[in-house]
Amino acid sequence: MKRFRRHGNELHRERIKQDLFQFNKTVEHGFPHQPSALAYSPSLQLMAIGSRSGAFKIYGAPEVEIMALHDETAAVTQIHFLPEQGQLVTLLDDNSLHLWKLKKSSDGLSMLKRESHFELKGQPGAPPSVTTITVVLPHSSGDVLFLGTEGGCVFVVEQPSFREQEARTITHEAVLQNVPDDYRSRRSLGSVEALQENPRNPQQILVGYSRGLVILWDLQASQATHHFLGDQQLESVAWQRDGRQIISSHSDGSFHQWPVSNDRLPQPLEKTVPYGPYPCKAIPKITWLATKQRTPFIIFKGGMPRASYGDRHCVSVLHGSKQIAFDFTSRVIDFFVVDEGGSESDCDDPSALVVLAEEELVAIDLKTPSWPVIQSPYLIPLHCSAITCSHHVSNIPIKLWERIIAAGSKQMTHYSSKPWPIDGGYSTAPEPLQRDLLLTGHEDGTIRFWDASGVCLKPLYKLSTVNVFVTDADHNDNLNQPAEDEWPPLRKVHGCALALKCGVSVGCFDPYSDDPRLGIQKIHLCKYSSHLAVAGTAGQVLVMELNDEAVDQTVVCTLVDILQDQDTFKWKGHERLNPHEDLVHFPAGFQPFALVQCQPPAVVTSLALHTEWKLVTFGTSHGFGLYDYQQKRSVMVRCTLHPSDQLALEGPLSRVKSIKKSLRQSFRRIRGTRVSGRKRTVPGNGAAKVQEANARLDREALNEMELAPVQRRIEARSADDSFTGFVRSLYFADSFVRDGSYHEPSLWAGTNGGTVFAYAIHVPPVERRMEEPVTASQAKEIQLMHRAPVIGIFILDGRGVLLPEPLEAAHDLSKSPDMHGNHMLLVISEEQFKMFTLPKISTKTKLKLTAMEGSRVRKVSVANFSSSRAEDYSENGLLVLTNLGDVQVISLPTLRNQVRYECIRKEDVSGIASCVFTKSGQGFYLISPSEFERFSVSPKWVVVPRCIIDIDEGLGTRTSQQKILQDGLVTKPNSRETVPSQQKYELSRQASAGSEGDGKKAVEIMEHALLNDERVLLEIQSTLESESASTDRLSFGHLNRNSKNVAGVQSQGQRMINGD
Repeated sequence: MKRFRRHGNELHRERIKQDLFQFNKTVEHGFPHQPSALAYSPSLQLMAIGSRSGAFKIYGAPEVEIMALHDETAAVTQIHFLPEQGQLVTLLDDNSLHLWKLKKSSDGLSMLKRESHFELKGQPGAPPSVTTITVVLPHSSGDVLFLGTEGGCVFVVEQPSFREQEARTITHEAVLQNVPDDYRSRRSLGSVEALQENPRNPQQILVGYSRGLVILWDLQASQATHHFLGDQQLESVAWQRDGRQIISSHSDGSFHQWPVSNDRLPQPLEKTVPYGPYPCKAIPKITWLATKQRTPFIIFKGGMPRASYGDRHCVSVLHGSKQIAFDFTSRVIDFFVVDEGGSESDCDDPSALVVLAEEELVAIDLKTPSWPVIQSPYLIPLHCSAITCSHHVSNIPIKLWERIIAAGSKQMTHYSSKPWPIDGGYSTAPEPLQRDLLLTGHEDGTIRFWDASGVCLKPLYKLSTVNVFVTDADHNDNLNQPAEDEWPPLRKVHGCALALKCGVSVGCFDPYSDDPRLGIQKIHLCKYSSHLAVAGTAGQVLVMELNDEAVDQTVVCTLVDILQDQDTFKWKGHERLNPHEDLVHFPAGFQPFALVQCQPPAVVTSLALHTEWKLVTFGTSHGFGLYDYQQKRSVMVRCTLHPSDQLALEGPLSRVKSIKKSLRQSFRRIRGTRVSGRKRTVPGNGAAKVQEANARLDREALNEMELAPVQRRIEARSADDSFTGFVRSLYFADSFVRDGSYHEPSLWAGTNGGTVFAYAIHVPPVERRMEEPVTASQAKEIQLMHRAPVIGIFILDGRGVLLPEPLEAAHDLSKSPDMHGNHMLLVISEEQFKMFTLPKISTKTKLKLTAMEGSRVRKVSVANFSSSRAEDYSENGLLVLTNLGDVQVISLPTLRNQVRYECIRKEDVSGIASCVFTKSGQGFYLISPSEFERFSVSPKWVVVPRCIIDIDEGLGTRTSQQKILQDGLVTKPNSRETVPSQQKYELSRQASAGSEGDGKKAVEIMEHALLNDERVLLEIQSTLESESASTDRLSFGHLNRNSKNVAGVQSQGQRMINGD
């Protein structure tokens, strides 16, 4: 009976786990890695961006985004929306064309589906360059595509069938019939560089050749009616809106204006070198836009003086006498102009210029006279400066949220008041249930605050620590407004939201740091007291408070000697940062009031803040300290250096000798292994017999061990290993440290050598807090036998619940901890989880990592998992990330493995190192320097794009969007589904069954799409082809993009371990 009863309990537990745990990769935040193509649809008001990995995304209004990936591993070189059809064509660098269509999925959400693909074939024996596509022109009729090639021919292809119309091909012979003999003999045509349809006559197209010739081709007569004989290499061509003139740009930095009249060989009306007379770079793209005031806009890319400004990445705007060159900090990929003139209007009436650079997307308001930047709601480059750390805070109080937004709004006064110009489609995702903050620390000493509540990662506020210290940076030059005599009239672009408002106009993407010591390494925000602690690369620890007004003040600096005057150690690394001694102006927002400088100035490796006790603790590779930021004095310092930790004193910039020494020792070990392996056993040797007997006993013991659950052997590490004093974790707790009769404040510190230090802290009462000092004395010291690095320390109360955060219980946001039962200490090392009783420190239970391939803990956090069925049921558990990229959930306080999912590739070391967990069972990690991947282990907290792009009625107009909302796709408050009612039950049933069809493939695509490693992409392609019998590739803008439900049967490619 016990056996059957246990089996029934296991089934019940499995059902509960299905409601508690479900793995989903949900959405990417940030800017796409290595963009390579840009397109815009005026009718749909959508934008598409392609990348070198073969992926592309469609963007519209905020939270409207749909992603797709080609089967081929080639880069996307061109994207073109087909007019009035909701379709688009992509060109890859392998010369293949692909037709995609926007469709509705079964739940009413929009998705992209590839309809067909095509490769242009040449005559047998012809070189590949003859059919290499250089330009694609979708005709306004929607029936054909014109394909310009390197060979100089223009092929006509039907769509959607992609059938070539050979009779309509525009050949060399037909083009050269009416060209003057002297021009014809002087040069060949070259490749096709431009194809443009006459905006007033769809039967005429412009064909531009690289050697300078431009022809006007009549599609009905199949002949050239006009020849524009250019004398410079052609780069691009554009029509005037009325079809009476064209403009061409050339390789010498000039552009020519040509009339379209009865003259079959017209001469240019005007030749202009905007940045002459000195030699200039080419103008790869130019556009001409008419206005109601009769003064056109001429916008072009490049054309800067070659000698002085040849390394600049510029897009210039000319409007009458006004001329500005917008200077970007990364290479410009492409641009387009959003206009307000309809298809029947005589003028374009441009309103915004949208520029895609290699590291940012910028929209410029052309309606406002100063041409300011429009703030972007998405595609924010997270890597304006390299991200060095991340910190997530869940469920922000509304008062703190509003104060942060108010401080950030004062930094955004330089932005245009115009709304974002690309607003096609609409989102049906429900409103976020709570307000979440993601804080990112950067190499340039800044901390950025992001709204991480929904699909879009929105910038809220930027904090800089640079002005606290004396650096070589000069923040007094105003580069935003050019001098009157400056030529060319360059303007650095405010591409990045929240640029520092200190008189300096800086570009968004700035990979250079004035001083690498400014880099932020650790962040800790208390959402209840609005206090913030940040720590940096040079041992600096700043404590800040939120102030709604700007102030001028000095920051008190306290030097803390971690080595405690030990003469045997000598620091060989960088020097410390020196703070300003005079008054410093701090704008509204977080302002520092206390500064701790560690000596030696090593990187701060751990940080903890307790705002109720007014204490902050920090750790380095040499030890840790405790600081009272209310009295601004050091409380205690503990040096954790081992005599062999000489490497810890060299710093990150002076390890060359140590690396050489390590390599030398490694080669010696390899040689020793090879030599010992070549030694033969001498027959009759007693030592050899003893070795064989020992080997046999080891095999027998191993066979016996395999009968037990698979666990990797935990090997004890030597105390001589380098960096054993490296402080990995710090933790404040009010618990029973000395005896079980009373509890007191305590500090716990874990090191790289498996040592845990516990200090009892005496905090004076509030009324005597400023008179009496805070004291700390060592109470415990624990040495783990296997000496593995201590990753995390937690204390559970008598109910087995984690102790609340500082001030959390005081604000009635959590239950008061149970101080009557026995508390438990949880120590998490890289190799095992161990629970001790307090205060005696006796082992209660432990869990070793169940993996044979060398799994080690890299990140750990406590999360609450709510049931997707029962609103009032939830469980606390440990979220664990290993060096293999697995995410595991371990129950508390029983320490039993619940589920395991493959999340990050084990080769992606930077992604694993950048991962940060949330308290609701979500996580973020960097899939590229500029993009976060978001995932969730809880089925109740899934943030995904759910969008609709209406194609059938009005092509995405507001009226048709509202009509769809009225037809039953109404978002209910706090609802996670926005689908017709007749489909809700079926969708929920499929989700609970753990369907892993196209949703799983879509997220695998998304995770790897931004990689530029051909081997990895080929491996992804072969894996996807083996798992799917269908050749169609779908990309969904809805929920189930990578759903891995907990089920009894394990699917291929999914590794999961279940436990009670």
